[in-house]
Amino acid sequence: MNQFVLQHGKSAELLLFPHIQELGIKKNGSIQLNAFFTTLTEGLRIYYIIEGRFEWRINHQSYIYYPGDVALILPGTPFGSDNGVLEIGSYTWIQLALHRLDNGHIQPGKWSGLSESEAAAIGKTLLLNSLPVLSRFSEVGKILKCIHAELFGNEVGYQASINHQLDELLIQVARKMTKQSHANRDFPKTFMHLEEVLRQDLAHQWTVEEMAALVGMGTTLFTEKVKSYSGFSPINYLINIRISEAIKLLKRPDITVTDIALDTGFYSSQHFSTTFKKLTGYRPSEFRKNHLRNK
Repeated sequence: MNQFVLQHGKSAELLLFPHIQELGIKKNGSIQLNAFFTTLTEGLRIYYIIEGRFEWRINHQSYIYYPGDVALILPGTPFGSDNGVLEIGSYTWIQLALHRLDNGHIQPGKWSGLSESEAAAIGKTLLLNSLPVLSRFSEVGKILKCIHAELFGNEVGYQASINHQLDELLIQVARKMTKQSHANRDFPKTFMHLEEVLRQDLAHQWTVEEMAALVGMGTTLFTEKVKSYSGFSPINYLINIRISEAIKLLKRPDITVTDIALDTGFYSSQHFSTTFKKLTGYRPSEFRKNHLRNK
């Protein structure tokens, strides 16, 4: 998977598509600090999670995304993550400029092939059913992949094809939004419960067998399920949860690094420091110093 980021006004590929403000794919092999701070989105942002687990804040509320999930962020909405942390994984995204009407409604611009009534209905759906999480929504990944192929292929009719795919993207998103509520996500509730239990006692040296037992599965099936949903092995999934919790605790100067290491389940401060640096590029003390300096 090749990484790229295209931006209108900077990338020649988007010259014929002023309504595409940004388009890209990112594969993140380590936890990045100070890389995903909260900003106000200018257009409609649609993220499709390819692999990994991401915890993002949309309109000041925290949401967790897994492979196959879609993050939908309306124009002018605060979007980012705590402390600018970007977790391990990969995703693709697009940011579209939408036309805002005098009554405050939004809809696609003149590039769209949708009828006026269809465009108005989709814009209304986006505003009234602004769900930040659309679960297990592989159609979005397929559409974005098709747009990438058309954009770089430059075959006859690619401009019309891409605009058609963008219409299809908005149609599918609107349909999904009318069928799904955040309370009824397709991601198994058992895994949400599992993470809650793990976070309550991260100091415990959890084994794969114990974690599997918590959700009533054998170790082989459990390993397959965790890998399928998160892209990680159960142990690496647990390590990412430990590091995520450690990052929150490092923001508190009243807790020592050694205590944080033990409280989050690492064998020693050295083990914690080595793992933290491997996943973030910083030692815990360096992260804490940078955080306190930037406050």
